[in-house]
Amino acid sequence: GLATAAQLNYAGHHVTVFERDDAPGGLLRYGIPDFKLEKWVIDRRIQLLEQEGVVFKCNTHVGVTIKMDEIISEHHAVVIAAGSTIPRDLDIPGRTLEGVHFAMDFLKQQNKRVSNKKVEGDAILATGQDVVVIGGGDTGSDCVGTSNRQGATSVTQLELMPKPPASRNDVMPWPTYPMTLKTTSSHEEGANREWAVLTKRFVGEAGKLTGIEIVNIIWKAATIDKPAKFEEVEGTTRILPCQKVFLAMGFLHPQHKGFIDDVGLALDARGNVFANETDFETSISKVFAAGDARRGQSLVVWAISEGRECARKVDEFLMGSSSL
Repeated sequence: GLATAAQLNYAGHHVTVFERDDAPGGLLRYGIPDFKLEKWVIDRRIQLLEQEGVVFKCNTHVGVTIKMDEIISEHHAVVIAAGSTIPRDLDIPGRTLEGVHFAMDFLKQQNKRVSNKKVEGDAILATGQDVVVIGGGDTGSDCVGTSNRQGATSVTQLELMPKPPASRNDVMPWPTYPMTLKTTSSHEEGANREWAVLTKRFVGEAGKLTGIEIVNIIWKAATIDKPAKFEEVEGTTRILPCQKVFLAMGFLHPQHKGFIDDVGLALDARGNVFANETDFETSISKVFAAGDARRGQSLVVWAISEGRECARKVDEFLMGSSSL
């Protein structure tokens, strides 16, 4: 969203950014911890954009505090850059126990805490707790680092997939993307890591989490007519004591309830906003989409790239051509 706004502003358009949080930045501000991205970097950029003429309207939840059709009618073009915000859940016994949280709820609270902002709802803290993080990606790594900084007694990160190799092998020759082992600074600070592990159920007493039941698995390679699948390893079922579990298993799609459903935007097979890669326009004329809301969860660099490309297509739509 910020990349799109910057480019369209450079092209000479009047740009307004609607943001439902109290400050712009999205996952950069409230997803990525300060030990990876200090927020003065975002604040400096926002100040430059404001000085250049971009208008930010925060605490404005499109679909709730303002309707999408109102925004469409009042602007010559609209870009949806709302991200992929619906987290993947783990529907197993004990899911409702106190102590099981989505990763982003945990990370957002800590980012607000570090920024001396009010934390809404009950505090989610790892202090003095045995913590389990389910999910081996960047979000899981952020939960590990944040838990360590809050003074967790122990941190264990679980991954459903087998442990990747340390370097390229015959399955991933150059220039394919190397699916190799990633060890972040958070892991180096301290964490137990287990691969090829399936979580069976959450265990608790009096409504509170006390542990999780896990089992080792073996993956069976995919064939021409069958996808890859796993089998449980007999005799490896065990209970791992913990008082906090953070679910960091990725995101499904953008939030549909509200502005997407209200105007009937077409979705792709995965639930993302449908917009083709040639012009980024959605099923509604003059409404465009870019970033995670269009392509699904991905990296920050992809979001910026898509935002810039989308801005060029919007400029072409409005002016007939673009110098962007």
